Amino acid sequence: MTTALALHQDSEFRRYVAEVARTPLLSRDEELTLARRLRDEGDVAAAHQLVVSNLRFVVKIAYEYRGYGLRLLDLVQEGNIGLMKAVKKFDPEKGYRLISYAVWWIRAHIHDYIMRSWSLVKLGAGHVRRKLFFKLRSEKSRFEQLAGDPTHDSSDAALALHLGVSESDLAEMDVRMAARDFSLDAPVAVGADSSHLDAMSEPEPDQEAALGAKEERRLLQGALADAASDLDEKERFVLESRLLADEPATLAEIGDHFGVSRERARQIETRVIGKLRDAMQRPPRLLPHAAVAP
Repeated sequence: MTTALALHQDSEFRRYVAEVARTPLLSRDEELTLARRLRDEGDVAAAHQLVVSNLRFVVKIAYEYRGYGLRLLDLVQEGNIGLMKAVKKFDPEKGYRLISYAVWWIRAHIHDYIMRSWSLVKLGAGHVRRKLFFKLRSEKSRFEQLAGDPTHDSSDAALALHLGVSESDLAEMDVRMAARDFSLDAPVAVGADSSHLDAMSEPEPDQEAALGAKEERRLLQGALADAASDLDEKERFVLESRLLADEPATLAEIGDHFGVSRERARQIETRVIGKLRDAMQRPPRLLPHAAVAP
């Protein structure tokens, strides 16, 4: 990528972040009213407002995947598709906020885009390279944190041995995944008082908002627990290792694990997603407070 193109893309992303930051967040009551208008009347304007008011959260989630060598704006656009699907399927009577429901859809679309883009960044289709692609960042970070431990070998050779790849494969993948970080502390424009970080997160929640967020987690985790109880062994493995994992397994890896084809693994994933959707449409089951993750 030329310097001029990189600067253009960086400027393009900055403009986008500044634009979505100008859209105010919706209150719970405003969101509920719009969601009901969409559900009951098919109000396109309500759907648009629900989407644009949550675009900043897509940016925040997409930024977590900046190390995969893909344009942030492309990741954001894929996440936006997930957000739009979530808005279409969102049930305002379930008791949780739209973004709590939409996070799964946003991440799923970003994950799919990253995997579809392997050929674009020339990562290769081999099992070892696919595994290395999703494991390298976290393992490299862990090795760097242990660098001060005299009993720990944090060299590239040790990392390559730990990951089961050659040093040359490790070095090649490291270069391909390297991407210039985008500073969240940078101002949205020259001389501006606000930074990109201001656009990424909500204001500090008050006590009522914090309790509401905890209740949303209970509702979502209850729905997830209901769905998981209906899954067989293979489906539960797909849910945990691919759909909910920070570093999702590939369909080929899942197929290898169970000794089935990639297409069969894809069919299992489709079935799991269908069961999750059905669970979200059923009346929510609250988990005990002690069972809710913080």
